[in-house]
Amino acid sequence: MEKFCCRIKELRLEKGFTQKELAQKLNTTNSAVCDWEKGRTQPDLQTLASIATLFDVSADYLLGLSDD
Repeated sequence: MEKFCCRIKELRLEKGFTQKELAQKLNTTNSAVCDWEKGRTQPDLQTLASIATLFDVSADYLLGLSDD
């Protein structure tokens, strides 16, 4: 989970999105994005797939299972 919170924040910042903008793109709340980045919670599988698609990375990368 530690890698996920770092990777999602890095990817968000690389794209120049605020937490609010990312939340809107994923049809979720700003507080959910904040909780993901702080490592408090993780998104459900459908949202994880949406994040991977949005940032053009694999779910394995987001979860820290791959560095590709």
